[in-house]
Amino acid sequence: MTHLDADDRLDPADPVDTLSPATGLTAAGVAERVARGQVNDVPVRSSRSLADIVRANVFTRFNAIIGVLWFIMLFVAPIQDSLFGFVILANTGIGIVQEWRAKKTLDSLALIGEVRPTVRREGKAAEVSTSEIVLDDVIEIGPGDKVVVDGVCVEADGLEIDESLLTGEADPVVKQPGDQVMSGSFVAAGGGAFRATKVGREAYAAQLAEEASRFTLVQSELRSGISTILKYVTWMMVPTAIGLILSQLVAKDDELDDSIARTVGGIVPMVPEGLVLLTSVAFAIGVIRLGRKQCLVQELPAIEGLARVDTVCLDKTGTLTEGGMDVTGLRPLDGADEDYVRAVLGALGGSDPRPNASLQAIIDAYPAAEVAGDWRCTGSLPFSSARKYSGAALVEGGGASGTWLLGAPDVLLAEDDPALAETTRLNEQGLRVLLLARAARDLDDPSVAEGVTPTALVVLEQRLRPDAADTLRYFADQDVRAKVISGDNAVSVGAVAAKLGLSGATVDARRLPAEREEMAEALDGGTVFGRVTPQQKRDMVGALQSRGHTVAMTGDGVNDVLALKDSDIGVAMGSGAEATRAVAQIVLLNNSFATLPSVVAEGRRVIGNITRVATLFLVKTVYSVLLAILVVCSQVEYPFLPRHLTLLSTLTIGVPAFFLALAPNKERAQPHFVRRVMRYAIPGGVLAGAATFTTYLVARQHYSGPGALDAETSAATLTLFLISMWVLAIIARPYTWWRVALVATMGLGFVVVLAVPWLQDFFALKLVGVTMPWTAVGIAVVGAGLLELTWKWVDRRFPV
Repeated sequence: MTHLDADDRLDPADPVDTLSPATGLTAAGVAERVARGQVNDVPVRSSRSLADIVRANVFTRFNAIIGVLWFIMLFVAPIQDSLFGFVILANTGIGIVQEWRAKKTLDSLALIGEVRPTVRREGKAAEVSTSEIVLDDVIEIGPGDKVVVDGVCVEADGLEIDESLLTGEADPVVKQPGDQVMSGSFVAAGGGAFRATKVGREAYAAQLAEEASRFTLVQSELRSGISTILKYVTWMMVPTAIGLILSQLVAKDDELDDSIARTVGGIVPMVPEGLVLLTSVAFAIGVIRLGRKQCLVQELPAIEGLARVDTVCLDKTGTLTEGGMDVTGLRPLDGADEDYVRAVLGALGGSDPRPNASLQAIIDAYPAAEVAGDWRCTGSLPFSSARKYSGAALVEGGGASGTWLLGAPDVLLAEDDPALAETTRLNEQGLRVLLLARAARDLDDPSVAEGVTPTALVVLEQRLRPDAADTLRYFADQDVRAKVISGDNAVSVGAVAAKLGLSGATVDARRLPAEREEMAEALDGGTVFGRVTPQQKRDMVGALQSRGHTVAMTGDGVNDVLALKDSDIGVAMGSGAEATRAVAQIVLLNNSFATLPSVVAEGRRVIGNITRVATLFLVKTVYSVLLAILVVCSQVEYPFLPRHLTLLSTLTIGVPAFFLALAPNKERAQPHFVRRVMRYAIPGGVLAGAATFTTYLVARQHYSGPGALDAETSAATLTLFLISMWVLAIIARPYTWWRVALVATMGLGFVVVLAVPWLQDFFALKLVGVTMPWTAVGIAVVGAGLLELTWKWVDRRFPV
């Protein structure tokens, strides 16, 4: 370990104590810095604050419109014409409660998965929360650790830091004492320590993230699609509402209160206010459901994005296999003494303070204290995913010295070396093989891996995850392609994949073309890819995306970070490297690959169901706008009071939409949300509006006298309800018992209103005579039939 003399590198003007990298700050030094506010106090928000949640749910454009209209109606009409306002209050309350529940779920999961850096204080290393780091703290770092604050390196042991997330430069940077380290970078290999020079909002990564919040709905096709729809709805509403107001207040010679009530009755249903609410509630409930399965959704669009995924790139280690390994064999080469080989392996294991899974298995099999004797390590080269080997300069008990490498046989040996034949045979059994070799060059020589002398093969067995086969089968059933991308030997990885039932071609990534188009073609033809470098993983994700694929990437090691960041959805294991958890949208805190189907299913449920219910809401908007236009052009009274449309909206949209939005849905999410919804909503709304207005005009000819308008309204309401019910019946397909019961219950609710006298009076609904009600039913039947035919024609004529 190389140490930095504090007097050489650090600011000697320490106000409390003389800082030593070996011991860190004293308790007094920490207290002094805390008192001065030199603490890493950047708030890590996993979700919106309660104030933000309330503000987002209450202060919306449509709530403002509805609120003003409600305030007017409270003064000019009976309370039943103001019911729509109470519905908005209830909806807003539900939205706030559900998002608050989701916030608490996210916060508790984020706390479980919180990173706790190791800090030296008073000569002892201890884990603290990120927010407890103070200026000048000495922080220890190892492979996979994220640099949480800016600092200066004070110790380095083969320390290589990847700054690609900050600079875009893919190659790790070797750090020596005195070099700057920046927050947001992560350790690719080796280990060391650094002194914090900038904490809190002064740190580089904090400045980048100051405006960001993990709980966000941006970059969501679903939410942006709904926003687009609402924008167009607003444009339609404004001129239509103005025309309706003028026609009802100026053109007609009715009582002012009744004119205002009917004007409001025409404007309110144009607002698809429940659509945004249901989307928020569906996402929030999705977060809660996944939270119960120890799945932390760091960005809400991840639920939606994973539902759209058609290709999942899987890292073998930690995903298909468990992190641990077992040494199952040792094969000395060229007459090497097995006891001597065990001693070398024991010394190699003792040379790395932060061993990876492979080296840990060797340490467990050949403990240094038992086999290494008096061996000393004079230099070490930590394992790197890019070079595929580690090494150490060792001095034996008798004084002889040598440089030893441990790594991939097909990387360290020439292609014609006879040892590779034995390696291939073992790989075909799904075993992992490492080569112990003696190097002829010094450890710091860039060509140290050339011309090595093979000494032994170390055979490792990987532990398959018991749930991996079922998960892979699920993806195959759902038409999601799985690509295994690993840094291990391709044959070995292919054998592991075969054991899990994953079929397809196995490819050595060293032979993949570098050009994106050619690489994409090779990726389409292969299933298992071995000897993949971290940069190649990133390139492979980009190549797949260039073919229009929506790509999810899973991983747990530092070699996965770049690919996780560039993929559409990054999925990290909770026990994985800190850097992978930082860039991933989804973290599986239980480290179970089997949780992924639940995430996919949740996303499909949300998107598929919101697409369904959006059609319900927008059919209402379209027929409301059309009715208003027809009323303005015909210069007649608007047929409905607010109470009528509140009743219809509740029975045909509000209640059923809530149940449909939370129902199971296994269909893979389809793109073009706006087009898919509007191609049904426009013809559906036009037919519903035209049929309703036809009934209204016929009723105006049929009825006369003082109660004519109420009778005309009741007939028009009947037609509109029946067509709306048919829209609901179509949206509810395919039928299950509960969907049939839902539709039937809503229909029964309307019958109850027509049958119970006090409800008739409350909602001002009473069918007069026989001829006109049956005419209304007949027009509704014709409209429903045309609707069925039209939607089938739309499916054929305008496929998405």
